[in-house]
Amino acid sequence: MDTSYMLHTDTARRLYALVQNLPIIDYHCHLSPEQIDADLPFDNIGEVWLAGDHYKWRLMRAAGIPERYITGDAGWHDKFIGYISALELAAGNPLYHWSQMELALYFDVRLPLAAENAEQIWMQANAAIADRKLSPCRLMQMAGVEYAATTDDPVDDLVYHRRMRTDGNLKCRITPSFRTDKVLQIRQGGYAGYIQKLGEVCGFQIKSLEQLQRALTDRLDFFVENGCRFTDVGIAAFPEVVGDEAGANAAFRKALAGDPVNDREYAAFLGWMYVFLAGAYKQRGLVMQWHLAAYRNANTLLYDLCGADAGGDCIGDCICADWLIRVLDAIHRSSGLPKTVLYTLNPAMAPQLCSIAGCFPEVLCGAAWWFCDHLRGIRAQICNIAEIGYLGSFLGMLTDSRSFLSYARHDYFRRIFCDVVGGWVENGEYDATAAQKLVRSVCYENLQRLTGDIR
Repeated sequence: MDTSYMLHTDTARRLYALVQNLPIIDYHCHLSPEQIDADLPFDNIGEVWLAGDHYKWRLMRAAGIPERYITGDAGWHDKFIGYISALELAAGNPLYHWSQMELALYFDVRLPLAAENAEQIWMQANAAIADRKLSPCRLMQMAGVEYAATTDDPVDDLVYHRRMRTDGNLKCRITPSFRTDKVLQIRQGGYAGYIQKLGEVCGFQIKSLEQLQRALTDRLDFFVENGCRFTDVGIAAFPEVVGDEAGANAAFRKALAGDPVNDREYAAFLGWMYVFLAGAYKQRGLVMQWHLAAYRNANTLLYDLCGADAGGDCIGDCICADWLIRVLDAIHRSSGLPKTVLYTLNPAMAPQLCSIAGCFPEVLCGAAWWFCDHLRGIRAQICNIAEIGYLGSFLGMLTDSRSFLSYARHDYFRRIFCDVVGGWVENGEYDATAAQKLVRSVCYENLQRLTGDIR
């Protein structure tokens, strides 16, 4: 990997030079606040590469590697060897690109990703970990991370965020994000127990929809007091209707009682809650993110073995455009839309989603997400937003990751973005001076303005 990696024109290389070293604002990630706060040095490349990273686990399973060497009891060295062996033939997979970049950026390792080089990569990377005392904060500092928004449940006490806010040695700002998945999944097992826990955190029992909404606003205010700027939801379901308060309350009470909630009742509850939450976010000046078209835990045996977020999710069906428009319009009429970012896991709905976003104020399409987060998918999303929306307001890249090495993905995005824009300039389709402003805006400045209070 050299400085021209993925940059195919002189203009692309000049544009990339403008953004290569800009700070990173990671407005959606799944890094562990506890791990950041503890900041313990990593022991080896296997641990830092593979612990909790279900992207890599999926690749290893696809390559036929036994589960013992993925999430099982095998040692980190053996798991590392398994991953390198899977990478060797993973041509075209973004993990091949990312892993190359991670090794080069953090460990100065530039050997080909091949089984015959595995032991040498292991030794060189481990030497770098030991020499540089690489830890979560050290890796984030090396990447130039200025701000990272983690993903947090409303019941979280945010103890690690609160501690990090007073830590003068921390070079970047770590803030919580308000993720409402568990609140909204009223047909999930254990829902009543979760709501009981939410009530305990808030100091009162939750027996009605009104009490649920009060609890959520209380927790939201607590999150905002601790720096929250972003919210999120990533459940598989999406409301086809916006129910009234009575219908939503009836569905919620049934869920608390352990009674079955049918599709119509669930949709009514979801629609009401989406509108309510959006109004609460608007009132507090928060950014609302919707992650759409994901199918969760398709492999139930894998879920039983490893739990959620283990690599058993996949691309879901497209969300009906009528449903999306109905809910966005209801929010717009009710409270006004907060700044809203829409993501889709199904690339077939990406152009349509861009056109829907353009019908409403404050609504943007986000980065290519998860299974779309590869060279072709990123280029396609850039072009979708450029052709159907407004590229100048694009918020650029996020990691959506549990790995502290994943900030290489921001460099990946910046290279691809500069290559696309550079190609337009070279073809005479776009002004060279405007291109310089555009790449800085998308790669950093739009998010800097959005987060506002970063120093």
